[in-house]
Amino acid sequence: GLDLVNVTVTVRDDDGNLVSDLPVEDFVVTEDGREQTLHLFAPAIDPTDREELTLNLGMLFDTSESMRDNLRLSQASAVRFLDSIPRARDLILIFFDRDIQISRYNSENQQGIFERILETEGQSFTALYDSIAAYLSRVIDTPGRKVAVIFSDGNDTISSVRPTDVIHLVRSTNVTIYPVAFGGERRGSTEAIRARAFLGEIAKSSGGKVFRPGAYRELAKMYNEILDELGGQYVLGYVSDNPKRDGKYRRLKVEIGRPGLRVRHRPGYNAPQELPAE
Repeated sequence: GLDLVNVTVTVRDDDGNLVSDLPVEDFVVTEDGREQTLHLFAPAIDPTDREELTLNLGMLFDTSESMRDNLRLSQASAVRFLDSIPRARDLILIFFDRDIQISRYNSENQQGIFERILETEGQSFTALYDSIAAYLSRVIDTPGRKVAVIFSDGNDTISSVRPTDVIHLVRSTNVTIYPVAFGGERRGSTEAIRARAFLGEIAKSSGGKVFRPGAYRELAKMYNEILDELGGQYVLGYVSDNPKRDGKYRRLKVEIGRPGLRVRHRPGYNAPQELPAE
């Protein structure tokens, strides 16, 4: 079949309010500078059960020692967030320190998740890159809107996957990533700067946004902002006029034909790649 390229678009006005009532005529999508024909246009909260719009939510929690206190303090707001997610078809929860625990939930059985996890002892190792790669490789071929909330200070001490590989995977998967970045201990250190840059890069590459709570009290507000975005986005889909399956990066631009609006979306994607026959 033809590959539908999906682009999730968030539109805000100059005051930062979400604008969610624009018609399809206002949108122009270009790939590498060439205008594309839209095959799919829908507000994210569409009453019809279209496969392209169902939400696949991933929540990745760093349970290493440096993050456990934050996690304990913020589990209440994380549970509230899970409760208010509009009917996610599939919820994948990943808790990671040295090991990666992956659990899948449907909307019914989300109670008691955190209590069970926080009974385990925290490790001092963090496999952040491996856990993001594990999540992305699970959802890369599933239809629908994929959203990942990553709760971490951005440090990684033990992964076998490199950060550049993670970014390549992000660009090959239609996923929007919202890192919730708690400050590590050594804010000015090289590790802290590298960690911040990595979280910023995966957010930008995916059309998401980094949140930096100064205190766990701010989490509820951030989760509400993510929920608002999920409800106020548009999903656009087109079949690229470039049929090559060369794995190359293609630049995306979504423009809106009226003034005073700011648009956020992933800046590009890696084309599918034809694997050489064995």
